[in-house]
Amino acid sequence: MKDKTSLSAEARRIIRINSLLPAKKHPFNSQNSGGKSYARWQFEKGKDTIVLFLEKYTAKEMFSGKRVLDMGCGAGGKSMYYATLGASCVVGADIVPDYKEQSAALAESLGLSDKFTFVLSSADSIPYPDKSFDTVIMNDFMEHVSEPEKALREALRLLDDGGRIYVNFSPYYHPYGAHLWDAISIPWVHVFFSEKAMIEAYKYLISSLPDREYRENLRITRRDDGSEYLGYINKMTIARYYAMLDSMGIVPVYKKEVPLRPVFTPLARMKSLKEKFVRMVVTVIEKK
Repeated sequence: MKDKTSLSAEARRIIRINSLLPAKKHPFNSQNSGGKSYARWQFEKGKDTIVLFLEKYTAKEMFSGKRVLDMGCGAGGKSMYYATLGASCVVGADIVPDYKEQSAALAESLGLSDKFTFVLSSADSIPYPDKSFDTVIMNDFMEHVSEPEKALREALRLLDDGGRIYVNFSPYYHPYGAHLWDAISIPWVHVFFSEKAMIEAYKYLISSLPDREYRENLRITRRDDGSEYLGYINKMTIARYYAMLDSMGIVPVYKKEVPLRPVFTPLARMKSLKEKFVRMVVTVIEKK
């Protein structure tokens, strides 16, 4: 492990507070300890990715006989769960090269190789013709993509008439909106500490792990001047998301803001506080 004394006082404070909290369960950590792969974990959690849509639409409406695009599919496990719900085919798109091998292995083990295709691609230039899909899933995607408006325009290009885009994401000021909870368990750490200190602390906490390099490359981006930032997230807020839809002339056919817990519902409805107390933003966009 790295020498803690070389870290800033702020980073050491994060590490000290973090040591007092229980580690959160994360698929990367399970995979490191010989547990299920990230792809398998995604598959087993597949229903969780659509459960908030099931309050309005049935799984049959979403997937049965549909050509499905899963944007930001990760290791493809959730994509393959959608295939088990009757999709005619599922394409998973992601920019992380390692996910291609993981997804292929899982597809073969599940007997879904004929239904699932992984595409290594940027979200704004997926190599399929116009109107290739009936359903587009954007699960935990909108807060990660570097150019969300371009990604949404690409989804609309790829969507056939009458098709739907299902979007759900955790806003940036959600307690774990920094997406560092595989190592840092402090809620709202990104509200109380600087990005630089978070990066220092995160790199220290994962320094002895076998997949350290992979995690760093996934979460942290280096600018031309050598400085680092959390390139894995775009700091998408609720307000920014709705402003983007308005600028594109998009009116969702369904939307919901889910509070952290039912007890926080009044706070999640307050304009001044909702960014910190909404767990998930859910919208459905229909192409006429």
